[in-house]
Amino acid sequence: MVLPQLRLSGPTNFSPIINHVSGIAAAAQTNTASQYFVLLILTDGEITDFDQTRDAIVRASQLPLSIIIVGVGPADFKAMELLDGDDGVLRSTVGEAIARDIVQFVPYRQFINAPMAALAQSVLAEVPSQLMIG
Repeated sequence: MVLPQLRLSGPTNFSPIINHVSGIAAAAQTNTASQYFVLLILTDGEITDFDQTRDAIVRASQLPLSIIIVGVGPADFKAMELLDGDDGVLRSTVGEAIARDIVQFVPYRQFINAPMAALAQSVLAEVPSQLMIG
């Protein structure tokens, strides 16, 4: 098992990696081949760059990209649930609405005693509806 061997630490900044992967996805759009990207983020802490991350996600919602965030440990993940956007439309700091829902947040603690297939199903649940076709 890999997770017990990892040591996660703060600060928890998502915007740099989201911006980096967004750049890759944007560059891939210029190719004739269709490509779609999925960014998996494992986190053990409350996000420390929430506003920058919101802005990065809203910008990324125009790209062939899905973001899956898995929260591990006992931290308060309320901000992750806001990024998920299931309870409303995520907006940037200047009020721009997300073009499409691209974030799925899953708290790992809800699956500790569940079959691994249940975790996989929850993690990947929204990706099919997030795919950009055409």
